[in-house]
Amino acid sequence: MSDAAATLMGRLEARRAPAYTFDGFARRAIDIVASVLLLIFLGPLLITVMLLIKLQDGGPAIFAQERIGQGGKTFKCFKLRSMQIDAAQRLAHLLATDSAAKAEWDRDQKLRRDPRITLLGGCLRKSSIDEFPQLVNVLRGEMSLVGPRPIVRAEIARYGRWFRNYTMVKPGITGLWQVNGRNHTTYRRRVALDVVYSRTNSLALYIKILLLTIPAVLFSRGSF
Repeated sequence: MSDAAATLMGRLEARRAPAYTFDGFARRAIDIVASVLLLIFLGPLLITVMLLIKLQDGGPAIFAQERIGQGGKTFKCFKLRSMQIDAAQRLAHLLATDSAAKAEWDRDQKLRRDPRITLLGGCLRKSSIDEFPQLVNVLRGEMSLVGPRPIVRAEIARYGRWFRNYTMVKPGITGLWQVNGRNHTTYRRRVALDVVYSRTNSLALYIKILLLTIPAVLFSRGSF
């Protein structure tokens, strides 16, 4: 991370969180109630999938990665592990030996044909089941049901001057990016959608995105 980015993060972390508005209180109430109900309803499925992941290769079922949250604070973002145990080494080797893959990664921070993803992991990603543990992040107040996708430190530079907008709201499990093409959109458009959401930041948009997420998940739109 550059010195400029580090300085900006320090300033953001030093800021006090703004007082709740009615919209903010309503969103937080929906976050908590919906997350609790979903975790209860999805509990048996999550336990079953976690056992399958463990049986697959003996590795951990939950993957926790440091992400950037509201105000520039970092937190551990939870997901069901969908990749090989040595995913980091596989990615480094691929990017060093495959120029086309490196160009795709540099452009989108994604690979359409990612050799790190397991057979079970591909199914989890297609159905978005791998994201369900983030409901715990929502209950802990680190995320919201709706917001920008939580980014890693290496992605701060991709946001540039728009990084401040990203940190104005909590990252979310779903958001404008997910209901507007998801992985079929460019990274630049993803940043633009995050800026639009952070500047609007209304209860009406929050509810609209939640409703649009249902068909997006059911039909696996833009997921890979």
